[in-house]
Amino acid sequence: MPKVFRRARGPNWSLLPDSILLHIFTFLDYSDIPYVARVCKSWMQVSYDEFLWRHYFYKDFQVDPSVPIMPGAVSWRAEYERLVEETPVVLMQEISEHNHQVLHVSFSHKGDVFATSSKDGYIIVWTSTHPAEVKYYRDMKLHSWKYTQFSQFNSSDTLLLVSGVHFGNYNSTSGEIAVFNLEKDFQLQCRVLNKPYDIFGTWYNDQYLISGDLHWLAHLVSASVIWLNKAYQENSSEHHAIISRLYKFYNRNASSVRTILVANCLTQDSPKASVPNQESNSANKDATDGKKEIVERGNPPSHRDLGIHQVSVTEDQNAKQLLPVIPVHTSPITYTKDYREAEESLPDAAMDMEKELASQPVCSARVTPPASLSSSAESLSCEGMDVDGAPCKVRNDVGSDLDEEGSENNATFPMSLADDRDKYLIFTTGSKTYSPHQIGFKRIKTFTIPTFLDAGPGLRERIQQQNHERELRNLGLFQEPNWLDYDSVADRFDEIDHLIDLNGHIIGMGLSPDHRYLYVNSRPWQANCVIDNPLSPPRIAEGIDLHVIDLTTLTEVGTMLRSHKAYTPNDECFFIFLDVSHQFVASGAEDRHGYIWERHYGVCLARLPHKDVVNAVAFNPRDPEMLVTVSDDHKIKVWRSRRRARKLHVDLADAEIAKELRLKSPRGDSSVECSEYMNQLHIG
Repeated sequence: MPKVFRRARGPNWSLLPDSILLHIFTFLDYSDIPYVARVCKSWMQVSYDEFLWRHYFYKDFQVDPSVPIMPGAVSWRAEYERLVEETPVVLMQEISEHNHQVLHVSFSHKGDVFATSSKDGYIIVWTSTHPAEVKYYRDMKLHSWKYTQFSQFNSSDTLLLVSGVHFGNYNSTSGEIAVFNLEKDFQLQCRVLNKPYDIFGTWYNDQYLISGDLHWLAHLVSASVIWLNKAYQENSSEHHAIISRLYKFYNRNASSVRTILVANCLTQDSPKASVPNQESNSANKDATDGKKEIVERGNPPSHRDLGIHQVSVTEDQNAKQLLPVIPVHTSPITYTKDYREAEESLPDAAMDMEKELASQPVCSARVTPPASLSSSAESLSCEGMDVDGAPCKVRNDVGSDLDEEGSENNATFPMSLADDRDKYLIFTTGSKTYSPHQIGFKRIKTFTIPTFLDAGPGLRERIQQQNHERELRNLGLFQEPNWLDYDSVADRFDEIDHLIDLNGHIIGMGLSPDHRYLYVNSRPWQANCVIDNPLSPPRIAEGIDLHVIDLTTLTEVGTMLRSHKAYTPNDECFFIFLDVSHQFVASGAEDRHGYIWERHYGVCLARLPHKDVVNAVAFNPRDPEMLVTVSDDHKIKVWRSRRRARKLHVDLADAEIAKELRLKSPRGDSSVECSEYMNQLHIG
């Protein structure tokens, strides 16, 4: 027997060469390591080996071996611990305050409150403490709303934008945006019309918001008008501007502009040449018929005025038609080489950007100068004034500390909309059919927002103009615009700078916190499909694809095919909101689950269960270890990481844990938590 194994009572395993011991350890589960590490000092030393933890990481999380460690990380063991300990998978609270489907959830930038929208007509603002409590609420049915569908806090968290759907007939697409003041006990500050309602609306800067309007011009041809609205609409003079037109886009084939976002431009000039305006997508929806309430899953699309058939579901039918539960095996996000190269330099660039934005005022009235603002009859004179004629308030909340359950002071915070740089107007649209299959980009160049109305022609001049037009009509000399011929009316519309066609029905979009990447949910069409009738779009797949678009180049840099499930057909397909933190991506799904992916490694980490469609998810921007999911089951679920749960003195042995997709030992490891393994490794 070799000398290393000779011993009075058996072989001396502590003298086994490290290379052999390391190979043996790779056959163990990571949960065994704390125990074998206690055998002796040499075994403990091997248990720290980075090669061993790299092996466990790739194996257990099923990461592509070609993907390197996350930029800035130095330890595979620490990365393993991060994904286990910092992913929000512990159900901390289940809230049943809403009595109808909950459609959306959004957090304030400070992360201290979040808002939920529901088909019960209420907008509710909750504290982010444990347990979450109601802070404000408002029943929007008192304002002739059918339900609330979306909310967004402005950069300073002083105002809340709430988007909803008006009461009306089944084919109505009318919506409205309301703004509430969070500094004045949730006082309703203004209301803005919004059509179609699934434009949703968004903040342009701290005091201005964007809405939309739709005008039908001819058969299957319409115009989408994008409006810039002042959030404070009480003025002492009718000459003060509270609304101005930003853009007017031409829509063909029953399409229209929907789902608008605004992002900071991170490049000096547009990365792509202009694409001819082959616009967009179209619209319409609402329902209030019958003796029983019509119940539809999620937030239905706005294409009803096109006469598209849509099956109605009553409450009784809804109870009998629950979605099938089908096992889902998600695929990883596959990134391009360009994404990986940009990722290496992104942290420093993002940090510089955040420092720059942190020192800027958030109330400035600077905005971009679309041609329609200066040339249209509604245009406003450009006086170099602040919005309210007062000095801008300087943002001072970027470096503020969180409470004891929030993230650390050195956390990276989400970027705010800058006032002195260009922005991108991002929206879904189309050119082939009414279902939104393209993403449009329009660069908004900075300018000072006009604060006074241009008086324009007086009443006498307008009457004379109308009389002259009437005379020309009577003589047969007045030529009506041919709206079906875009080239002949192109000068009346703004061009879209760039279009990306995803060849599928787009059902969700979300920005990364640094505004560098746009994540998009879409349900793809059949390959090589031909669209003969714009009112009959191709059949869509049940699987949802996730696309990643780099906003500095406007190119797709990542794709995840069949990431999660959806079952509704084209004319019933609804919006599924997703959210992006610095390290994670989360999305709802129709298969009764929310999903969490790790951004860098591209792997799905967990499935968060509900009893019906999960419509929206939202990370706390100051503490991404907190996630909220909302569902058609009327429930709001608050999830936190294991680490946060322990700080809140939650016994994880009794807590509900989401379905984690990390490979585990056949024996299971539920009795011992990852932190205990790590703590045991630190002994000695």
